[in-house]
Amino acid sequence: MNMSRTEERSRERLVVVGGDAAGMSAASQARRLRGPDELEIVAFERGHFTSYSACGIPYWVGGDVPDRDRLIARSPEEHRTRDIDLRMRTEVVEIDVGSARVRARDVDSGAESWTSYDKLVIATGARPIRPDLPGVDAPGVHGVQTLDDGQALLDTLAATEGRIGSAPRVRAVVVGAGYIGVEMAEALVNRGYEVTVVNRGKEPMSTLDPDMGRLVHKAMEGMGITMVDDSEVTALRTGADGRVRAVATEDAEYPADVVVLGIGVRPETTLARAAGLPLGEHGGLLTDLSLRVRGHDDIWAGGDCVEVLDLVSGRERHIPLGTHANKHGQIIGANVGGGYGTFPGVVGTAVSKVCDLEIARTGLREKDADRAGLRYVTVIIESTSRAGYYPGAAPMTVKMLAERRTGRLLGVQIVGREGAGKRVDIAAVALTAGMTVEQMTALDLGYAPPFSPVWDPVLVAARKAVAAVRSGAS
Repeated sequence: MNMSRTEERSRERLVVVGGDAAGMSAASQARRLRGPDELEIVAFERGHFTSYSACGIPYWVGGDVPDRDRLIARSPEEHRTRDIDLRMRTEVVEIDVGSARVRARDVDSGAESWTSYDKLVIATGARPIRPDLPGVDAPGVHGVQTLDDGQALLDTLAATEGRIGSAPRVRAVVVGAGYIGVEMAEALVNRGYEVTVVNRGKEPMSTLDPDMGRLVHKAMEGMGITMVDDSEVTALRTGADGRVRAVATEDAEYPADVVVLGIGVRPETTLARAAGLPLGEHGGLLTDLSLRVRGHDDIWAGGDCVEVLDLVSGRERHIPLGTHANKHGQIIGANVGGGYGTFPGVVGTAVSKVCDLEIARTGLREKDADRAGLRYVTVIIESTSRAGYYPGAAPMTVKMLAERRTGRLLGVQIVGREGAGKRVDIAAVALTAGMTVEQMTALDLGYAPPFSPVWDPVLVAARKAVAAVRSGAS
């Protein structure tokens, strides 16, 4: 007599691959909806930590967050008290879709075993881009994606500081000037290091248009950071002890006691690819609105390993952010647990800072709009975070894109000092609602001199964009 896997075990089994935001949010939400008598949950995590804020790592490294444990929302022990069989330091190395099982390896012992599933959640995250360069694997070269990575970097910094002493200053080179790069540059500046950022782009922050990235470049130089743009790293030089000693480009070498790779990340979909699961243009897993992997009724995926729908362009994008990962986990857990949830898409909102400079963006850049075949106008305005006469008013620059014929808002970028970054949320809501820039000018935003000029900078940009749309100017 043939029995199903569920009948053999008397309850369903959910297997979760990945123990951070998306994976453990999914497991926790599923457990809220279904008790251990109905649903067995087995989760695999190859590292030492679960449910932590990867976004907080630069601030931990820089000393703003003094204690690593403050970044951990829920420990493995806490998950286990909720009847989640969480297996740490255990890496899933194969997904057998045909037999509905996964093969896992104990990282320390190398022992392997198979675990069958009725439902599978893939939450393998993203991996740092590590270029194929001479010396890239030398001691002193670090990527920063997980708490284990952050701890390894801190261990190197402590050893380097002890070896060099108080003088000369420790020399740090950050390769790449995206979010990770600029945040790590700030962390190292906060530690008193001499920091050089080497960036292959013409300006830092490729998530901004170059004219806005230029503002970031100038501000970072004003903070004492040496900016080297439009330069391709060719090698990482090592000393007689094998440790990294310099970063080489075609034109120069930059001395380094430590190197941080901030080039970006790619979806970690090695397992999914080998299992024949559908991947998108950017290498991320493709799912439906419920975050079920397309074509597979019993497999879900979320977090940095998936591609998501851009609500502005209508295209799939890879946007690795903790905000999305936690939402994905909640939705997947609801669906696995017998409830219902969907993830309609994103508008691409992100905010960051380097020292006292705040950097924010949402929607499309000019090149995104070009790629989508959209005709648009752009405007740039200068304003302040508060009424100009109020103490502490700080400058900010706002750039806005609007569709030429319809006036539909397409994107906003903001660079400024304290009070600038979170203003991007006004635009994020407007984008999600499909508003035009003219409709935005009527938004009833809060006003008082300590918080804003009488016309908020985002609304000033919207007014200027309305005029540009009406005149047909670019």
